[in-house]
Amino acid sequence: MRYKLSAPSQVRATIELPASKSISNRVLIIHALAQNKGQLTNLSDCDDTRVMIAALNGEPHQEIDILAAGTAMRFLTAYLSVTPGNSTILTGTTRMQQRPIRLLVDALRQLGANIEYTANEGYPPLRINGTELRGSHISLQGNVSSQYISALLMIGPMLKKGLELNLNGEIISRPYIDLTLQLMQEFGASAGWTTESTIHVAPTPYCGVDFTVESDWSAASYWYQIAALAPEANITLNGLFHKSHQGDSRGAEVFARLGVATEFTLEGIRLKKTETRPERLDEDFVDIPDLAQTLAVTCVLLDIPFRFTGLQSLKIKETDRINALKIELGKLGYVLRDENDSILSWEGERCEPQTSPIIDTYEDHRMAMAFAPAAFRYAEICIAEPHVVSKSYPDFWKDLKKVGFGILPDD
Repeated sequence: MRYKLSAPSQVRATIELPASKSISNRVLIIHALAQNKGQLTNLSDCDDTRVMIAALNGEPHQEIDILAAGTAMRFLTAYLSVTPGNSTILTGTTRMQQRPIRLLVDALRQLGANIEYTANEGYPPLRINGTELRGSHISLQGNVSSQYISALLMIGPMLKKGLELNLNGEIISRPYIDLTLQLMQEFGASAGWTTESTIHVAPTPYCGVDFTVESDWSAASYWYQIAALAPEANITLNGLFHKSHQGDSRGAEVFARLGVATEFTLEGIRLKKTETRPERLDEDFVDIPDLAQTLAVTCVLLDIPFRFTGLQSLKIKETDRINALKIELGKLGYVLRDENDSILSWEGERCEPQTSPIIDTYEDHRMAMAFAPAAFRYAEICIAEPHVVSKSYPDFWKDLKKVGFGILPDD
């Protein structure tokens, strides 16, 4: 299935963004470890959160299919390991079974976890037998996925001696680690940085609290992109906080340099276009990797050369996002270069664009959403497999229609 898109001449709207998937999935694990005490409200309605809820509400002896939910795979691997009496097969889609998980499994085994690979060594599916974990010290490279680190931190209060986690070398996605620590603290855990590279979690059980999830700053980035590309735009996004736990809130500062100003209100934020326009954009994405696709597409469509560093985690996301960006932007006539599996750049080099480009999404929700606003520049653009947005923003296409985008099936 494909959608053919057309863009409006102006965008004036108030949007109710989805709740944060990153926060929802973390508080669901913490809430379960707190024996489900307290009430959670405004949880995300996306695929990843729905499979997490289903898994946590299921029977203790079962097979859990988390589909393409990478967050659920990492977080549940740790959670199930520390849940005595549990015996579970944890599996997912074909792509999920190609995404490595050895580093997390090895770390959990060091703590005493009972985990086996049921097919390919180092990859899901996993057989997990929950038990009391008696280890307390783990060392990891700081450049591994922050989801591995967060998975370990969240079970720290359940360990007999707590957890001391040492991160060696460069630490990527630090805001996601800080998000996890902040949420743990809100549920009563004693956890935090003791040095620049060491985190200590005390064996203090979680307590039940009532918690409301804020809206998703990653989802907001697509509306910043629309504001940057639309001829006229005045967009209000409800449910975002000025002092947010989410690292992707830094997207507001990056988009300010691309001509989109942010005004905070009591309800959320208001976006307005400005005359700001840089000659180029050089940015380190080590803390905000999920914004890379959105900003790469925005920059080329605004004819702004860029060099993005800190992209090493993009290789192991839903797809190889660096390669996917090169291929799909090539269809639009832009030649991107990559270096060392962590750098992506565009210096203005062009190639012949396709007349009616069809953007492949590679089972990656962010590819679909980052390329949809290209309809402001390409009247015949199509997005393949548009349903992938349900992973994080189920109402994305509905919201685009609300502001005047034309969206027609094109099979």
